[in-house]
Amino acid sequence: MAGASKNSRTTVATQKFMCPCGGEIAMKTLMENGRLRNIAECPKCKRVERRPKDFK
Repeated sequence: MAGASKNSRTTVATQKFMCPCGGEIAMKTLMENGRLRNIAECPKCKRVERRPKDFK
């Protein structure tokens, strides 16, 4: 019997990141100097970091 491929078994899960101020961190994509740049921003305190993990 053939099993399901490895890629078909993966599940999609969205992860919510929380800022220390209590706001939920949102990922944004900006175009700067012809390059795409992903940033993480807290809409509550307007803090901007490179990735959600940097808020800790």
